[in-house]
Amino acid sequence: MSNPRAFVGCSVIVVLVLWLCPVGVAASSEWETVALADAIAPRIKAHEGQVAVVVKHLARDVEFAYRADEPMPTASLIKLPVMIAAYEQAAQGRLDWQQRVVFAEEDRVPGSGILGPHFTPGLQLTLRDAVRLMIVYSDNIATNLVLKELGLATTNEVLERLGCPRTRIHAFVYRANTSLDPAGSAQFGLGRTTAREMTTLLARLQRGEIVNAEACRAMLDHLAACDDRSRLARLLPAGTKVALKTGAVNAVRTVAGIVEGPSGPFVVCVLTAENKDRRWSDENAAHLLSAQIAQAAYQVFNPQPSPAAPSDGVLKAGSQGELVTDLQRTLNRRLNPSPGLSLDGEFGPVTERAVKQLQREAGLPETGVVDSATWAALGPLVPADDNPPPQARAPSDAGIDRPIVTCKAWLAGDPATGEIVGGEQIEQPRDFASTTKIMTAFVVLRYLEQHPEEWDQSLFVSQAADETPGSTAAVRFGERVRVRDMLYGLMLPSGNDAAVALAEHFGPKFVRVPDVGDLSPVLVFVREMNRTAEELGLTATQYVNPHGLTHQDHKASPRDLFRLAVAAWRHPEFRGLVQTRYHRAEAVGPGGYRRVLVWRNTNQLLAIEGYAGIKTGTTDAAGACLVALEQRSGREALVVVLGSTSPDARYIDSRNIFRWYWSRQGLP
Repeated sequence: MSNPRAFVGCSVIVVLVLWLCPVGVAASSEWETVALADAIAPRIKAHEGQVAVVVKHLARDVEFAYRADEPMPTASLIKLPVMIAAYEQAAQGRLDWQQRVVFAEEDRVPGSGILGPHFTPGLQLTLRDAVRLMIVYSDNIATNLVLKELGLATTNEVLERLGCPRTRIHAFVYRANTSLDPAGSAQFGLGRTTAREMTTLLARLQRGEIVNAEACRAMLDHLAACDDRSRLARLLPAGTKVALKTGAVNAVRTVAGIVEGPSGPFVVCVLTAENKDRRWSDENAAHLLSAQIAQAAYQVFNPQPSPAAPSDGVLKAGSQGELVTDLQRTLNRRLNPSPGLSLDGEFGPVTERAVKQLQREAGLPETGVVDSATWAALGPLVPADDNPPPQARAPSDAGIDRPIVTCKAWLAGDPATGEIVGGEQIEQPRDFASTTKIMTAFVVLRYLEQHPEEWDQSLFVSQAADETPGSTAAVRFGERVRVRDMLYGLMLPSGNDAAVALAEHFGPKFVRVPDVGDLSPVLVFVREMNRTAEELGLTATQYVNPHGLTHQDHKASPRDLFRLAVAAWRHPEFRGLVQTRYHRAEAVGPGGYRRVLVWRNTNQLLAIEGYAGIKTGTTDAAGACLVALEQRSGREALVVVLGSTSPDARYIDSRNIFRWYWSRQGLP
């Protein structure tokens, strides 16, 4: 994990920038500087590995820098400076772009690229085309062909002249015996750089200041054609132009690029090393970190304008203000069940879903836009002070106080009727940890209800599933487990690995429209989770993954968890699953070995007479969570607890709430 103490320095940089700003610098620049730090620093702190970052807007004096001058390994990112050195030498007449370089058998090296796998030795190509392959496909063979003409020492001399003394290439790719700096090679690998020097080079390229304007345009064209879309461009708006170069080897993942936005271009460099996550997939934590940093910078530099109140009274996604708050309050009152909208004045996806529900019930086109017909169907807006006065009479169970709990939010209700008897913060979306898996299981069980022949299908455990962090079912890469058994691995030990394995297996079965064909199976499955949530009216719920590991957008309210649990509890298979305290299964591995898996339910309440489920969950962000069900005297009660102070506290909280609930029902 990144060193938290280093963020003291980051904060100091922000403060100094603000203090030193000359009179006349726009206040927006000051806000952006602070906003960048607020958005990016927590992500770096949470990353498990070394990180160096620079983000800088090229049209304004706004920068975020973290360990900006610390040398870091480059992996293939060093090919960007190699390209710059080649253009500098060509401008001086020492290289000819049309000269031919020959791919010989002795040039073959492993790793990234297309020359080795697809072309025969003896192929001739221009030096310009070799540079193109070096950048666009990160071709290692093409890189060495360029370096043969350019020279390692010459490359470093050019970088020195350009004011980048800490950026160096050490050797030819996969040719350690050619190293100019064996000690540097041992420490950094192919090359080294700093985040500041890399963004300085990119900024000068964007401004046409390296070699000449024509050369800069050519180099930017190479970078814009880079075929990687898993990092900087990943979370940016569709169509955003990004010119970049990446690097990846073992524990090192790097990227640097120029992002075009409405407010102008900005440069970003994210260098990571000693990463815990070394997966070769788009879900790699360092890849996601790069994407999140680029997204955060884009959003800070290009905030969505606050739309003025529409003169025609039409509200739609993106609208803001008091009228939206009135709409939200009225939708909460008019719709049954209430969507539980936050009164935040922001017309977002959750509000849009509630509007569509109203339109559906009124027989109107489900546009999600509040027009005159929708206003008429909604009726008078509910004012903010419309709360009824307190009852003069004491309730019949006077003297029975609210339960004493440590949790931040809770709810108690009757699963038979769906009635909510009491709770706190029941409509507030919160982190909900592994209670996420209620929906994961529900989606799978509903599918199996229609396809019972797949209950005993063999499910493959991928490397991505095996390496998913957090609670585990202890299944291993390459093993096969029956679908029926993997559901127990999901719900009893709360296996995050089981969640990913199930999502990977069932995701392709939910591809219903062409636009999801390009998504990974896990993302397709998560989309089905969100579609199911919308179907159930879970208006304060958003799923980002199938297991519940913390994500800023992965939220649910107690009310929604109650509704989901009620729906799931109606399925006999679900009831049997969550009441099981112990399950044995068998995994069949490569070569045919068989391994016994023993799973015990994490829900300690199952050891007490009457309790019948349902799901635990714990993360730092969510606290200790529990969705529990108790049966007494032929009746059932369902309790949701979010944010208890400890795993033990969630059980005490839940039992106190159940006692309060049964007292309200007149039962001992």
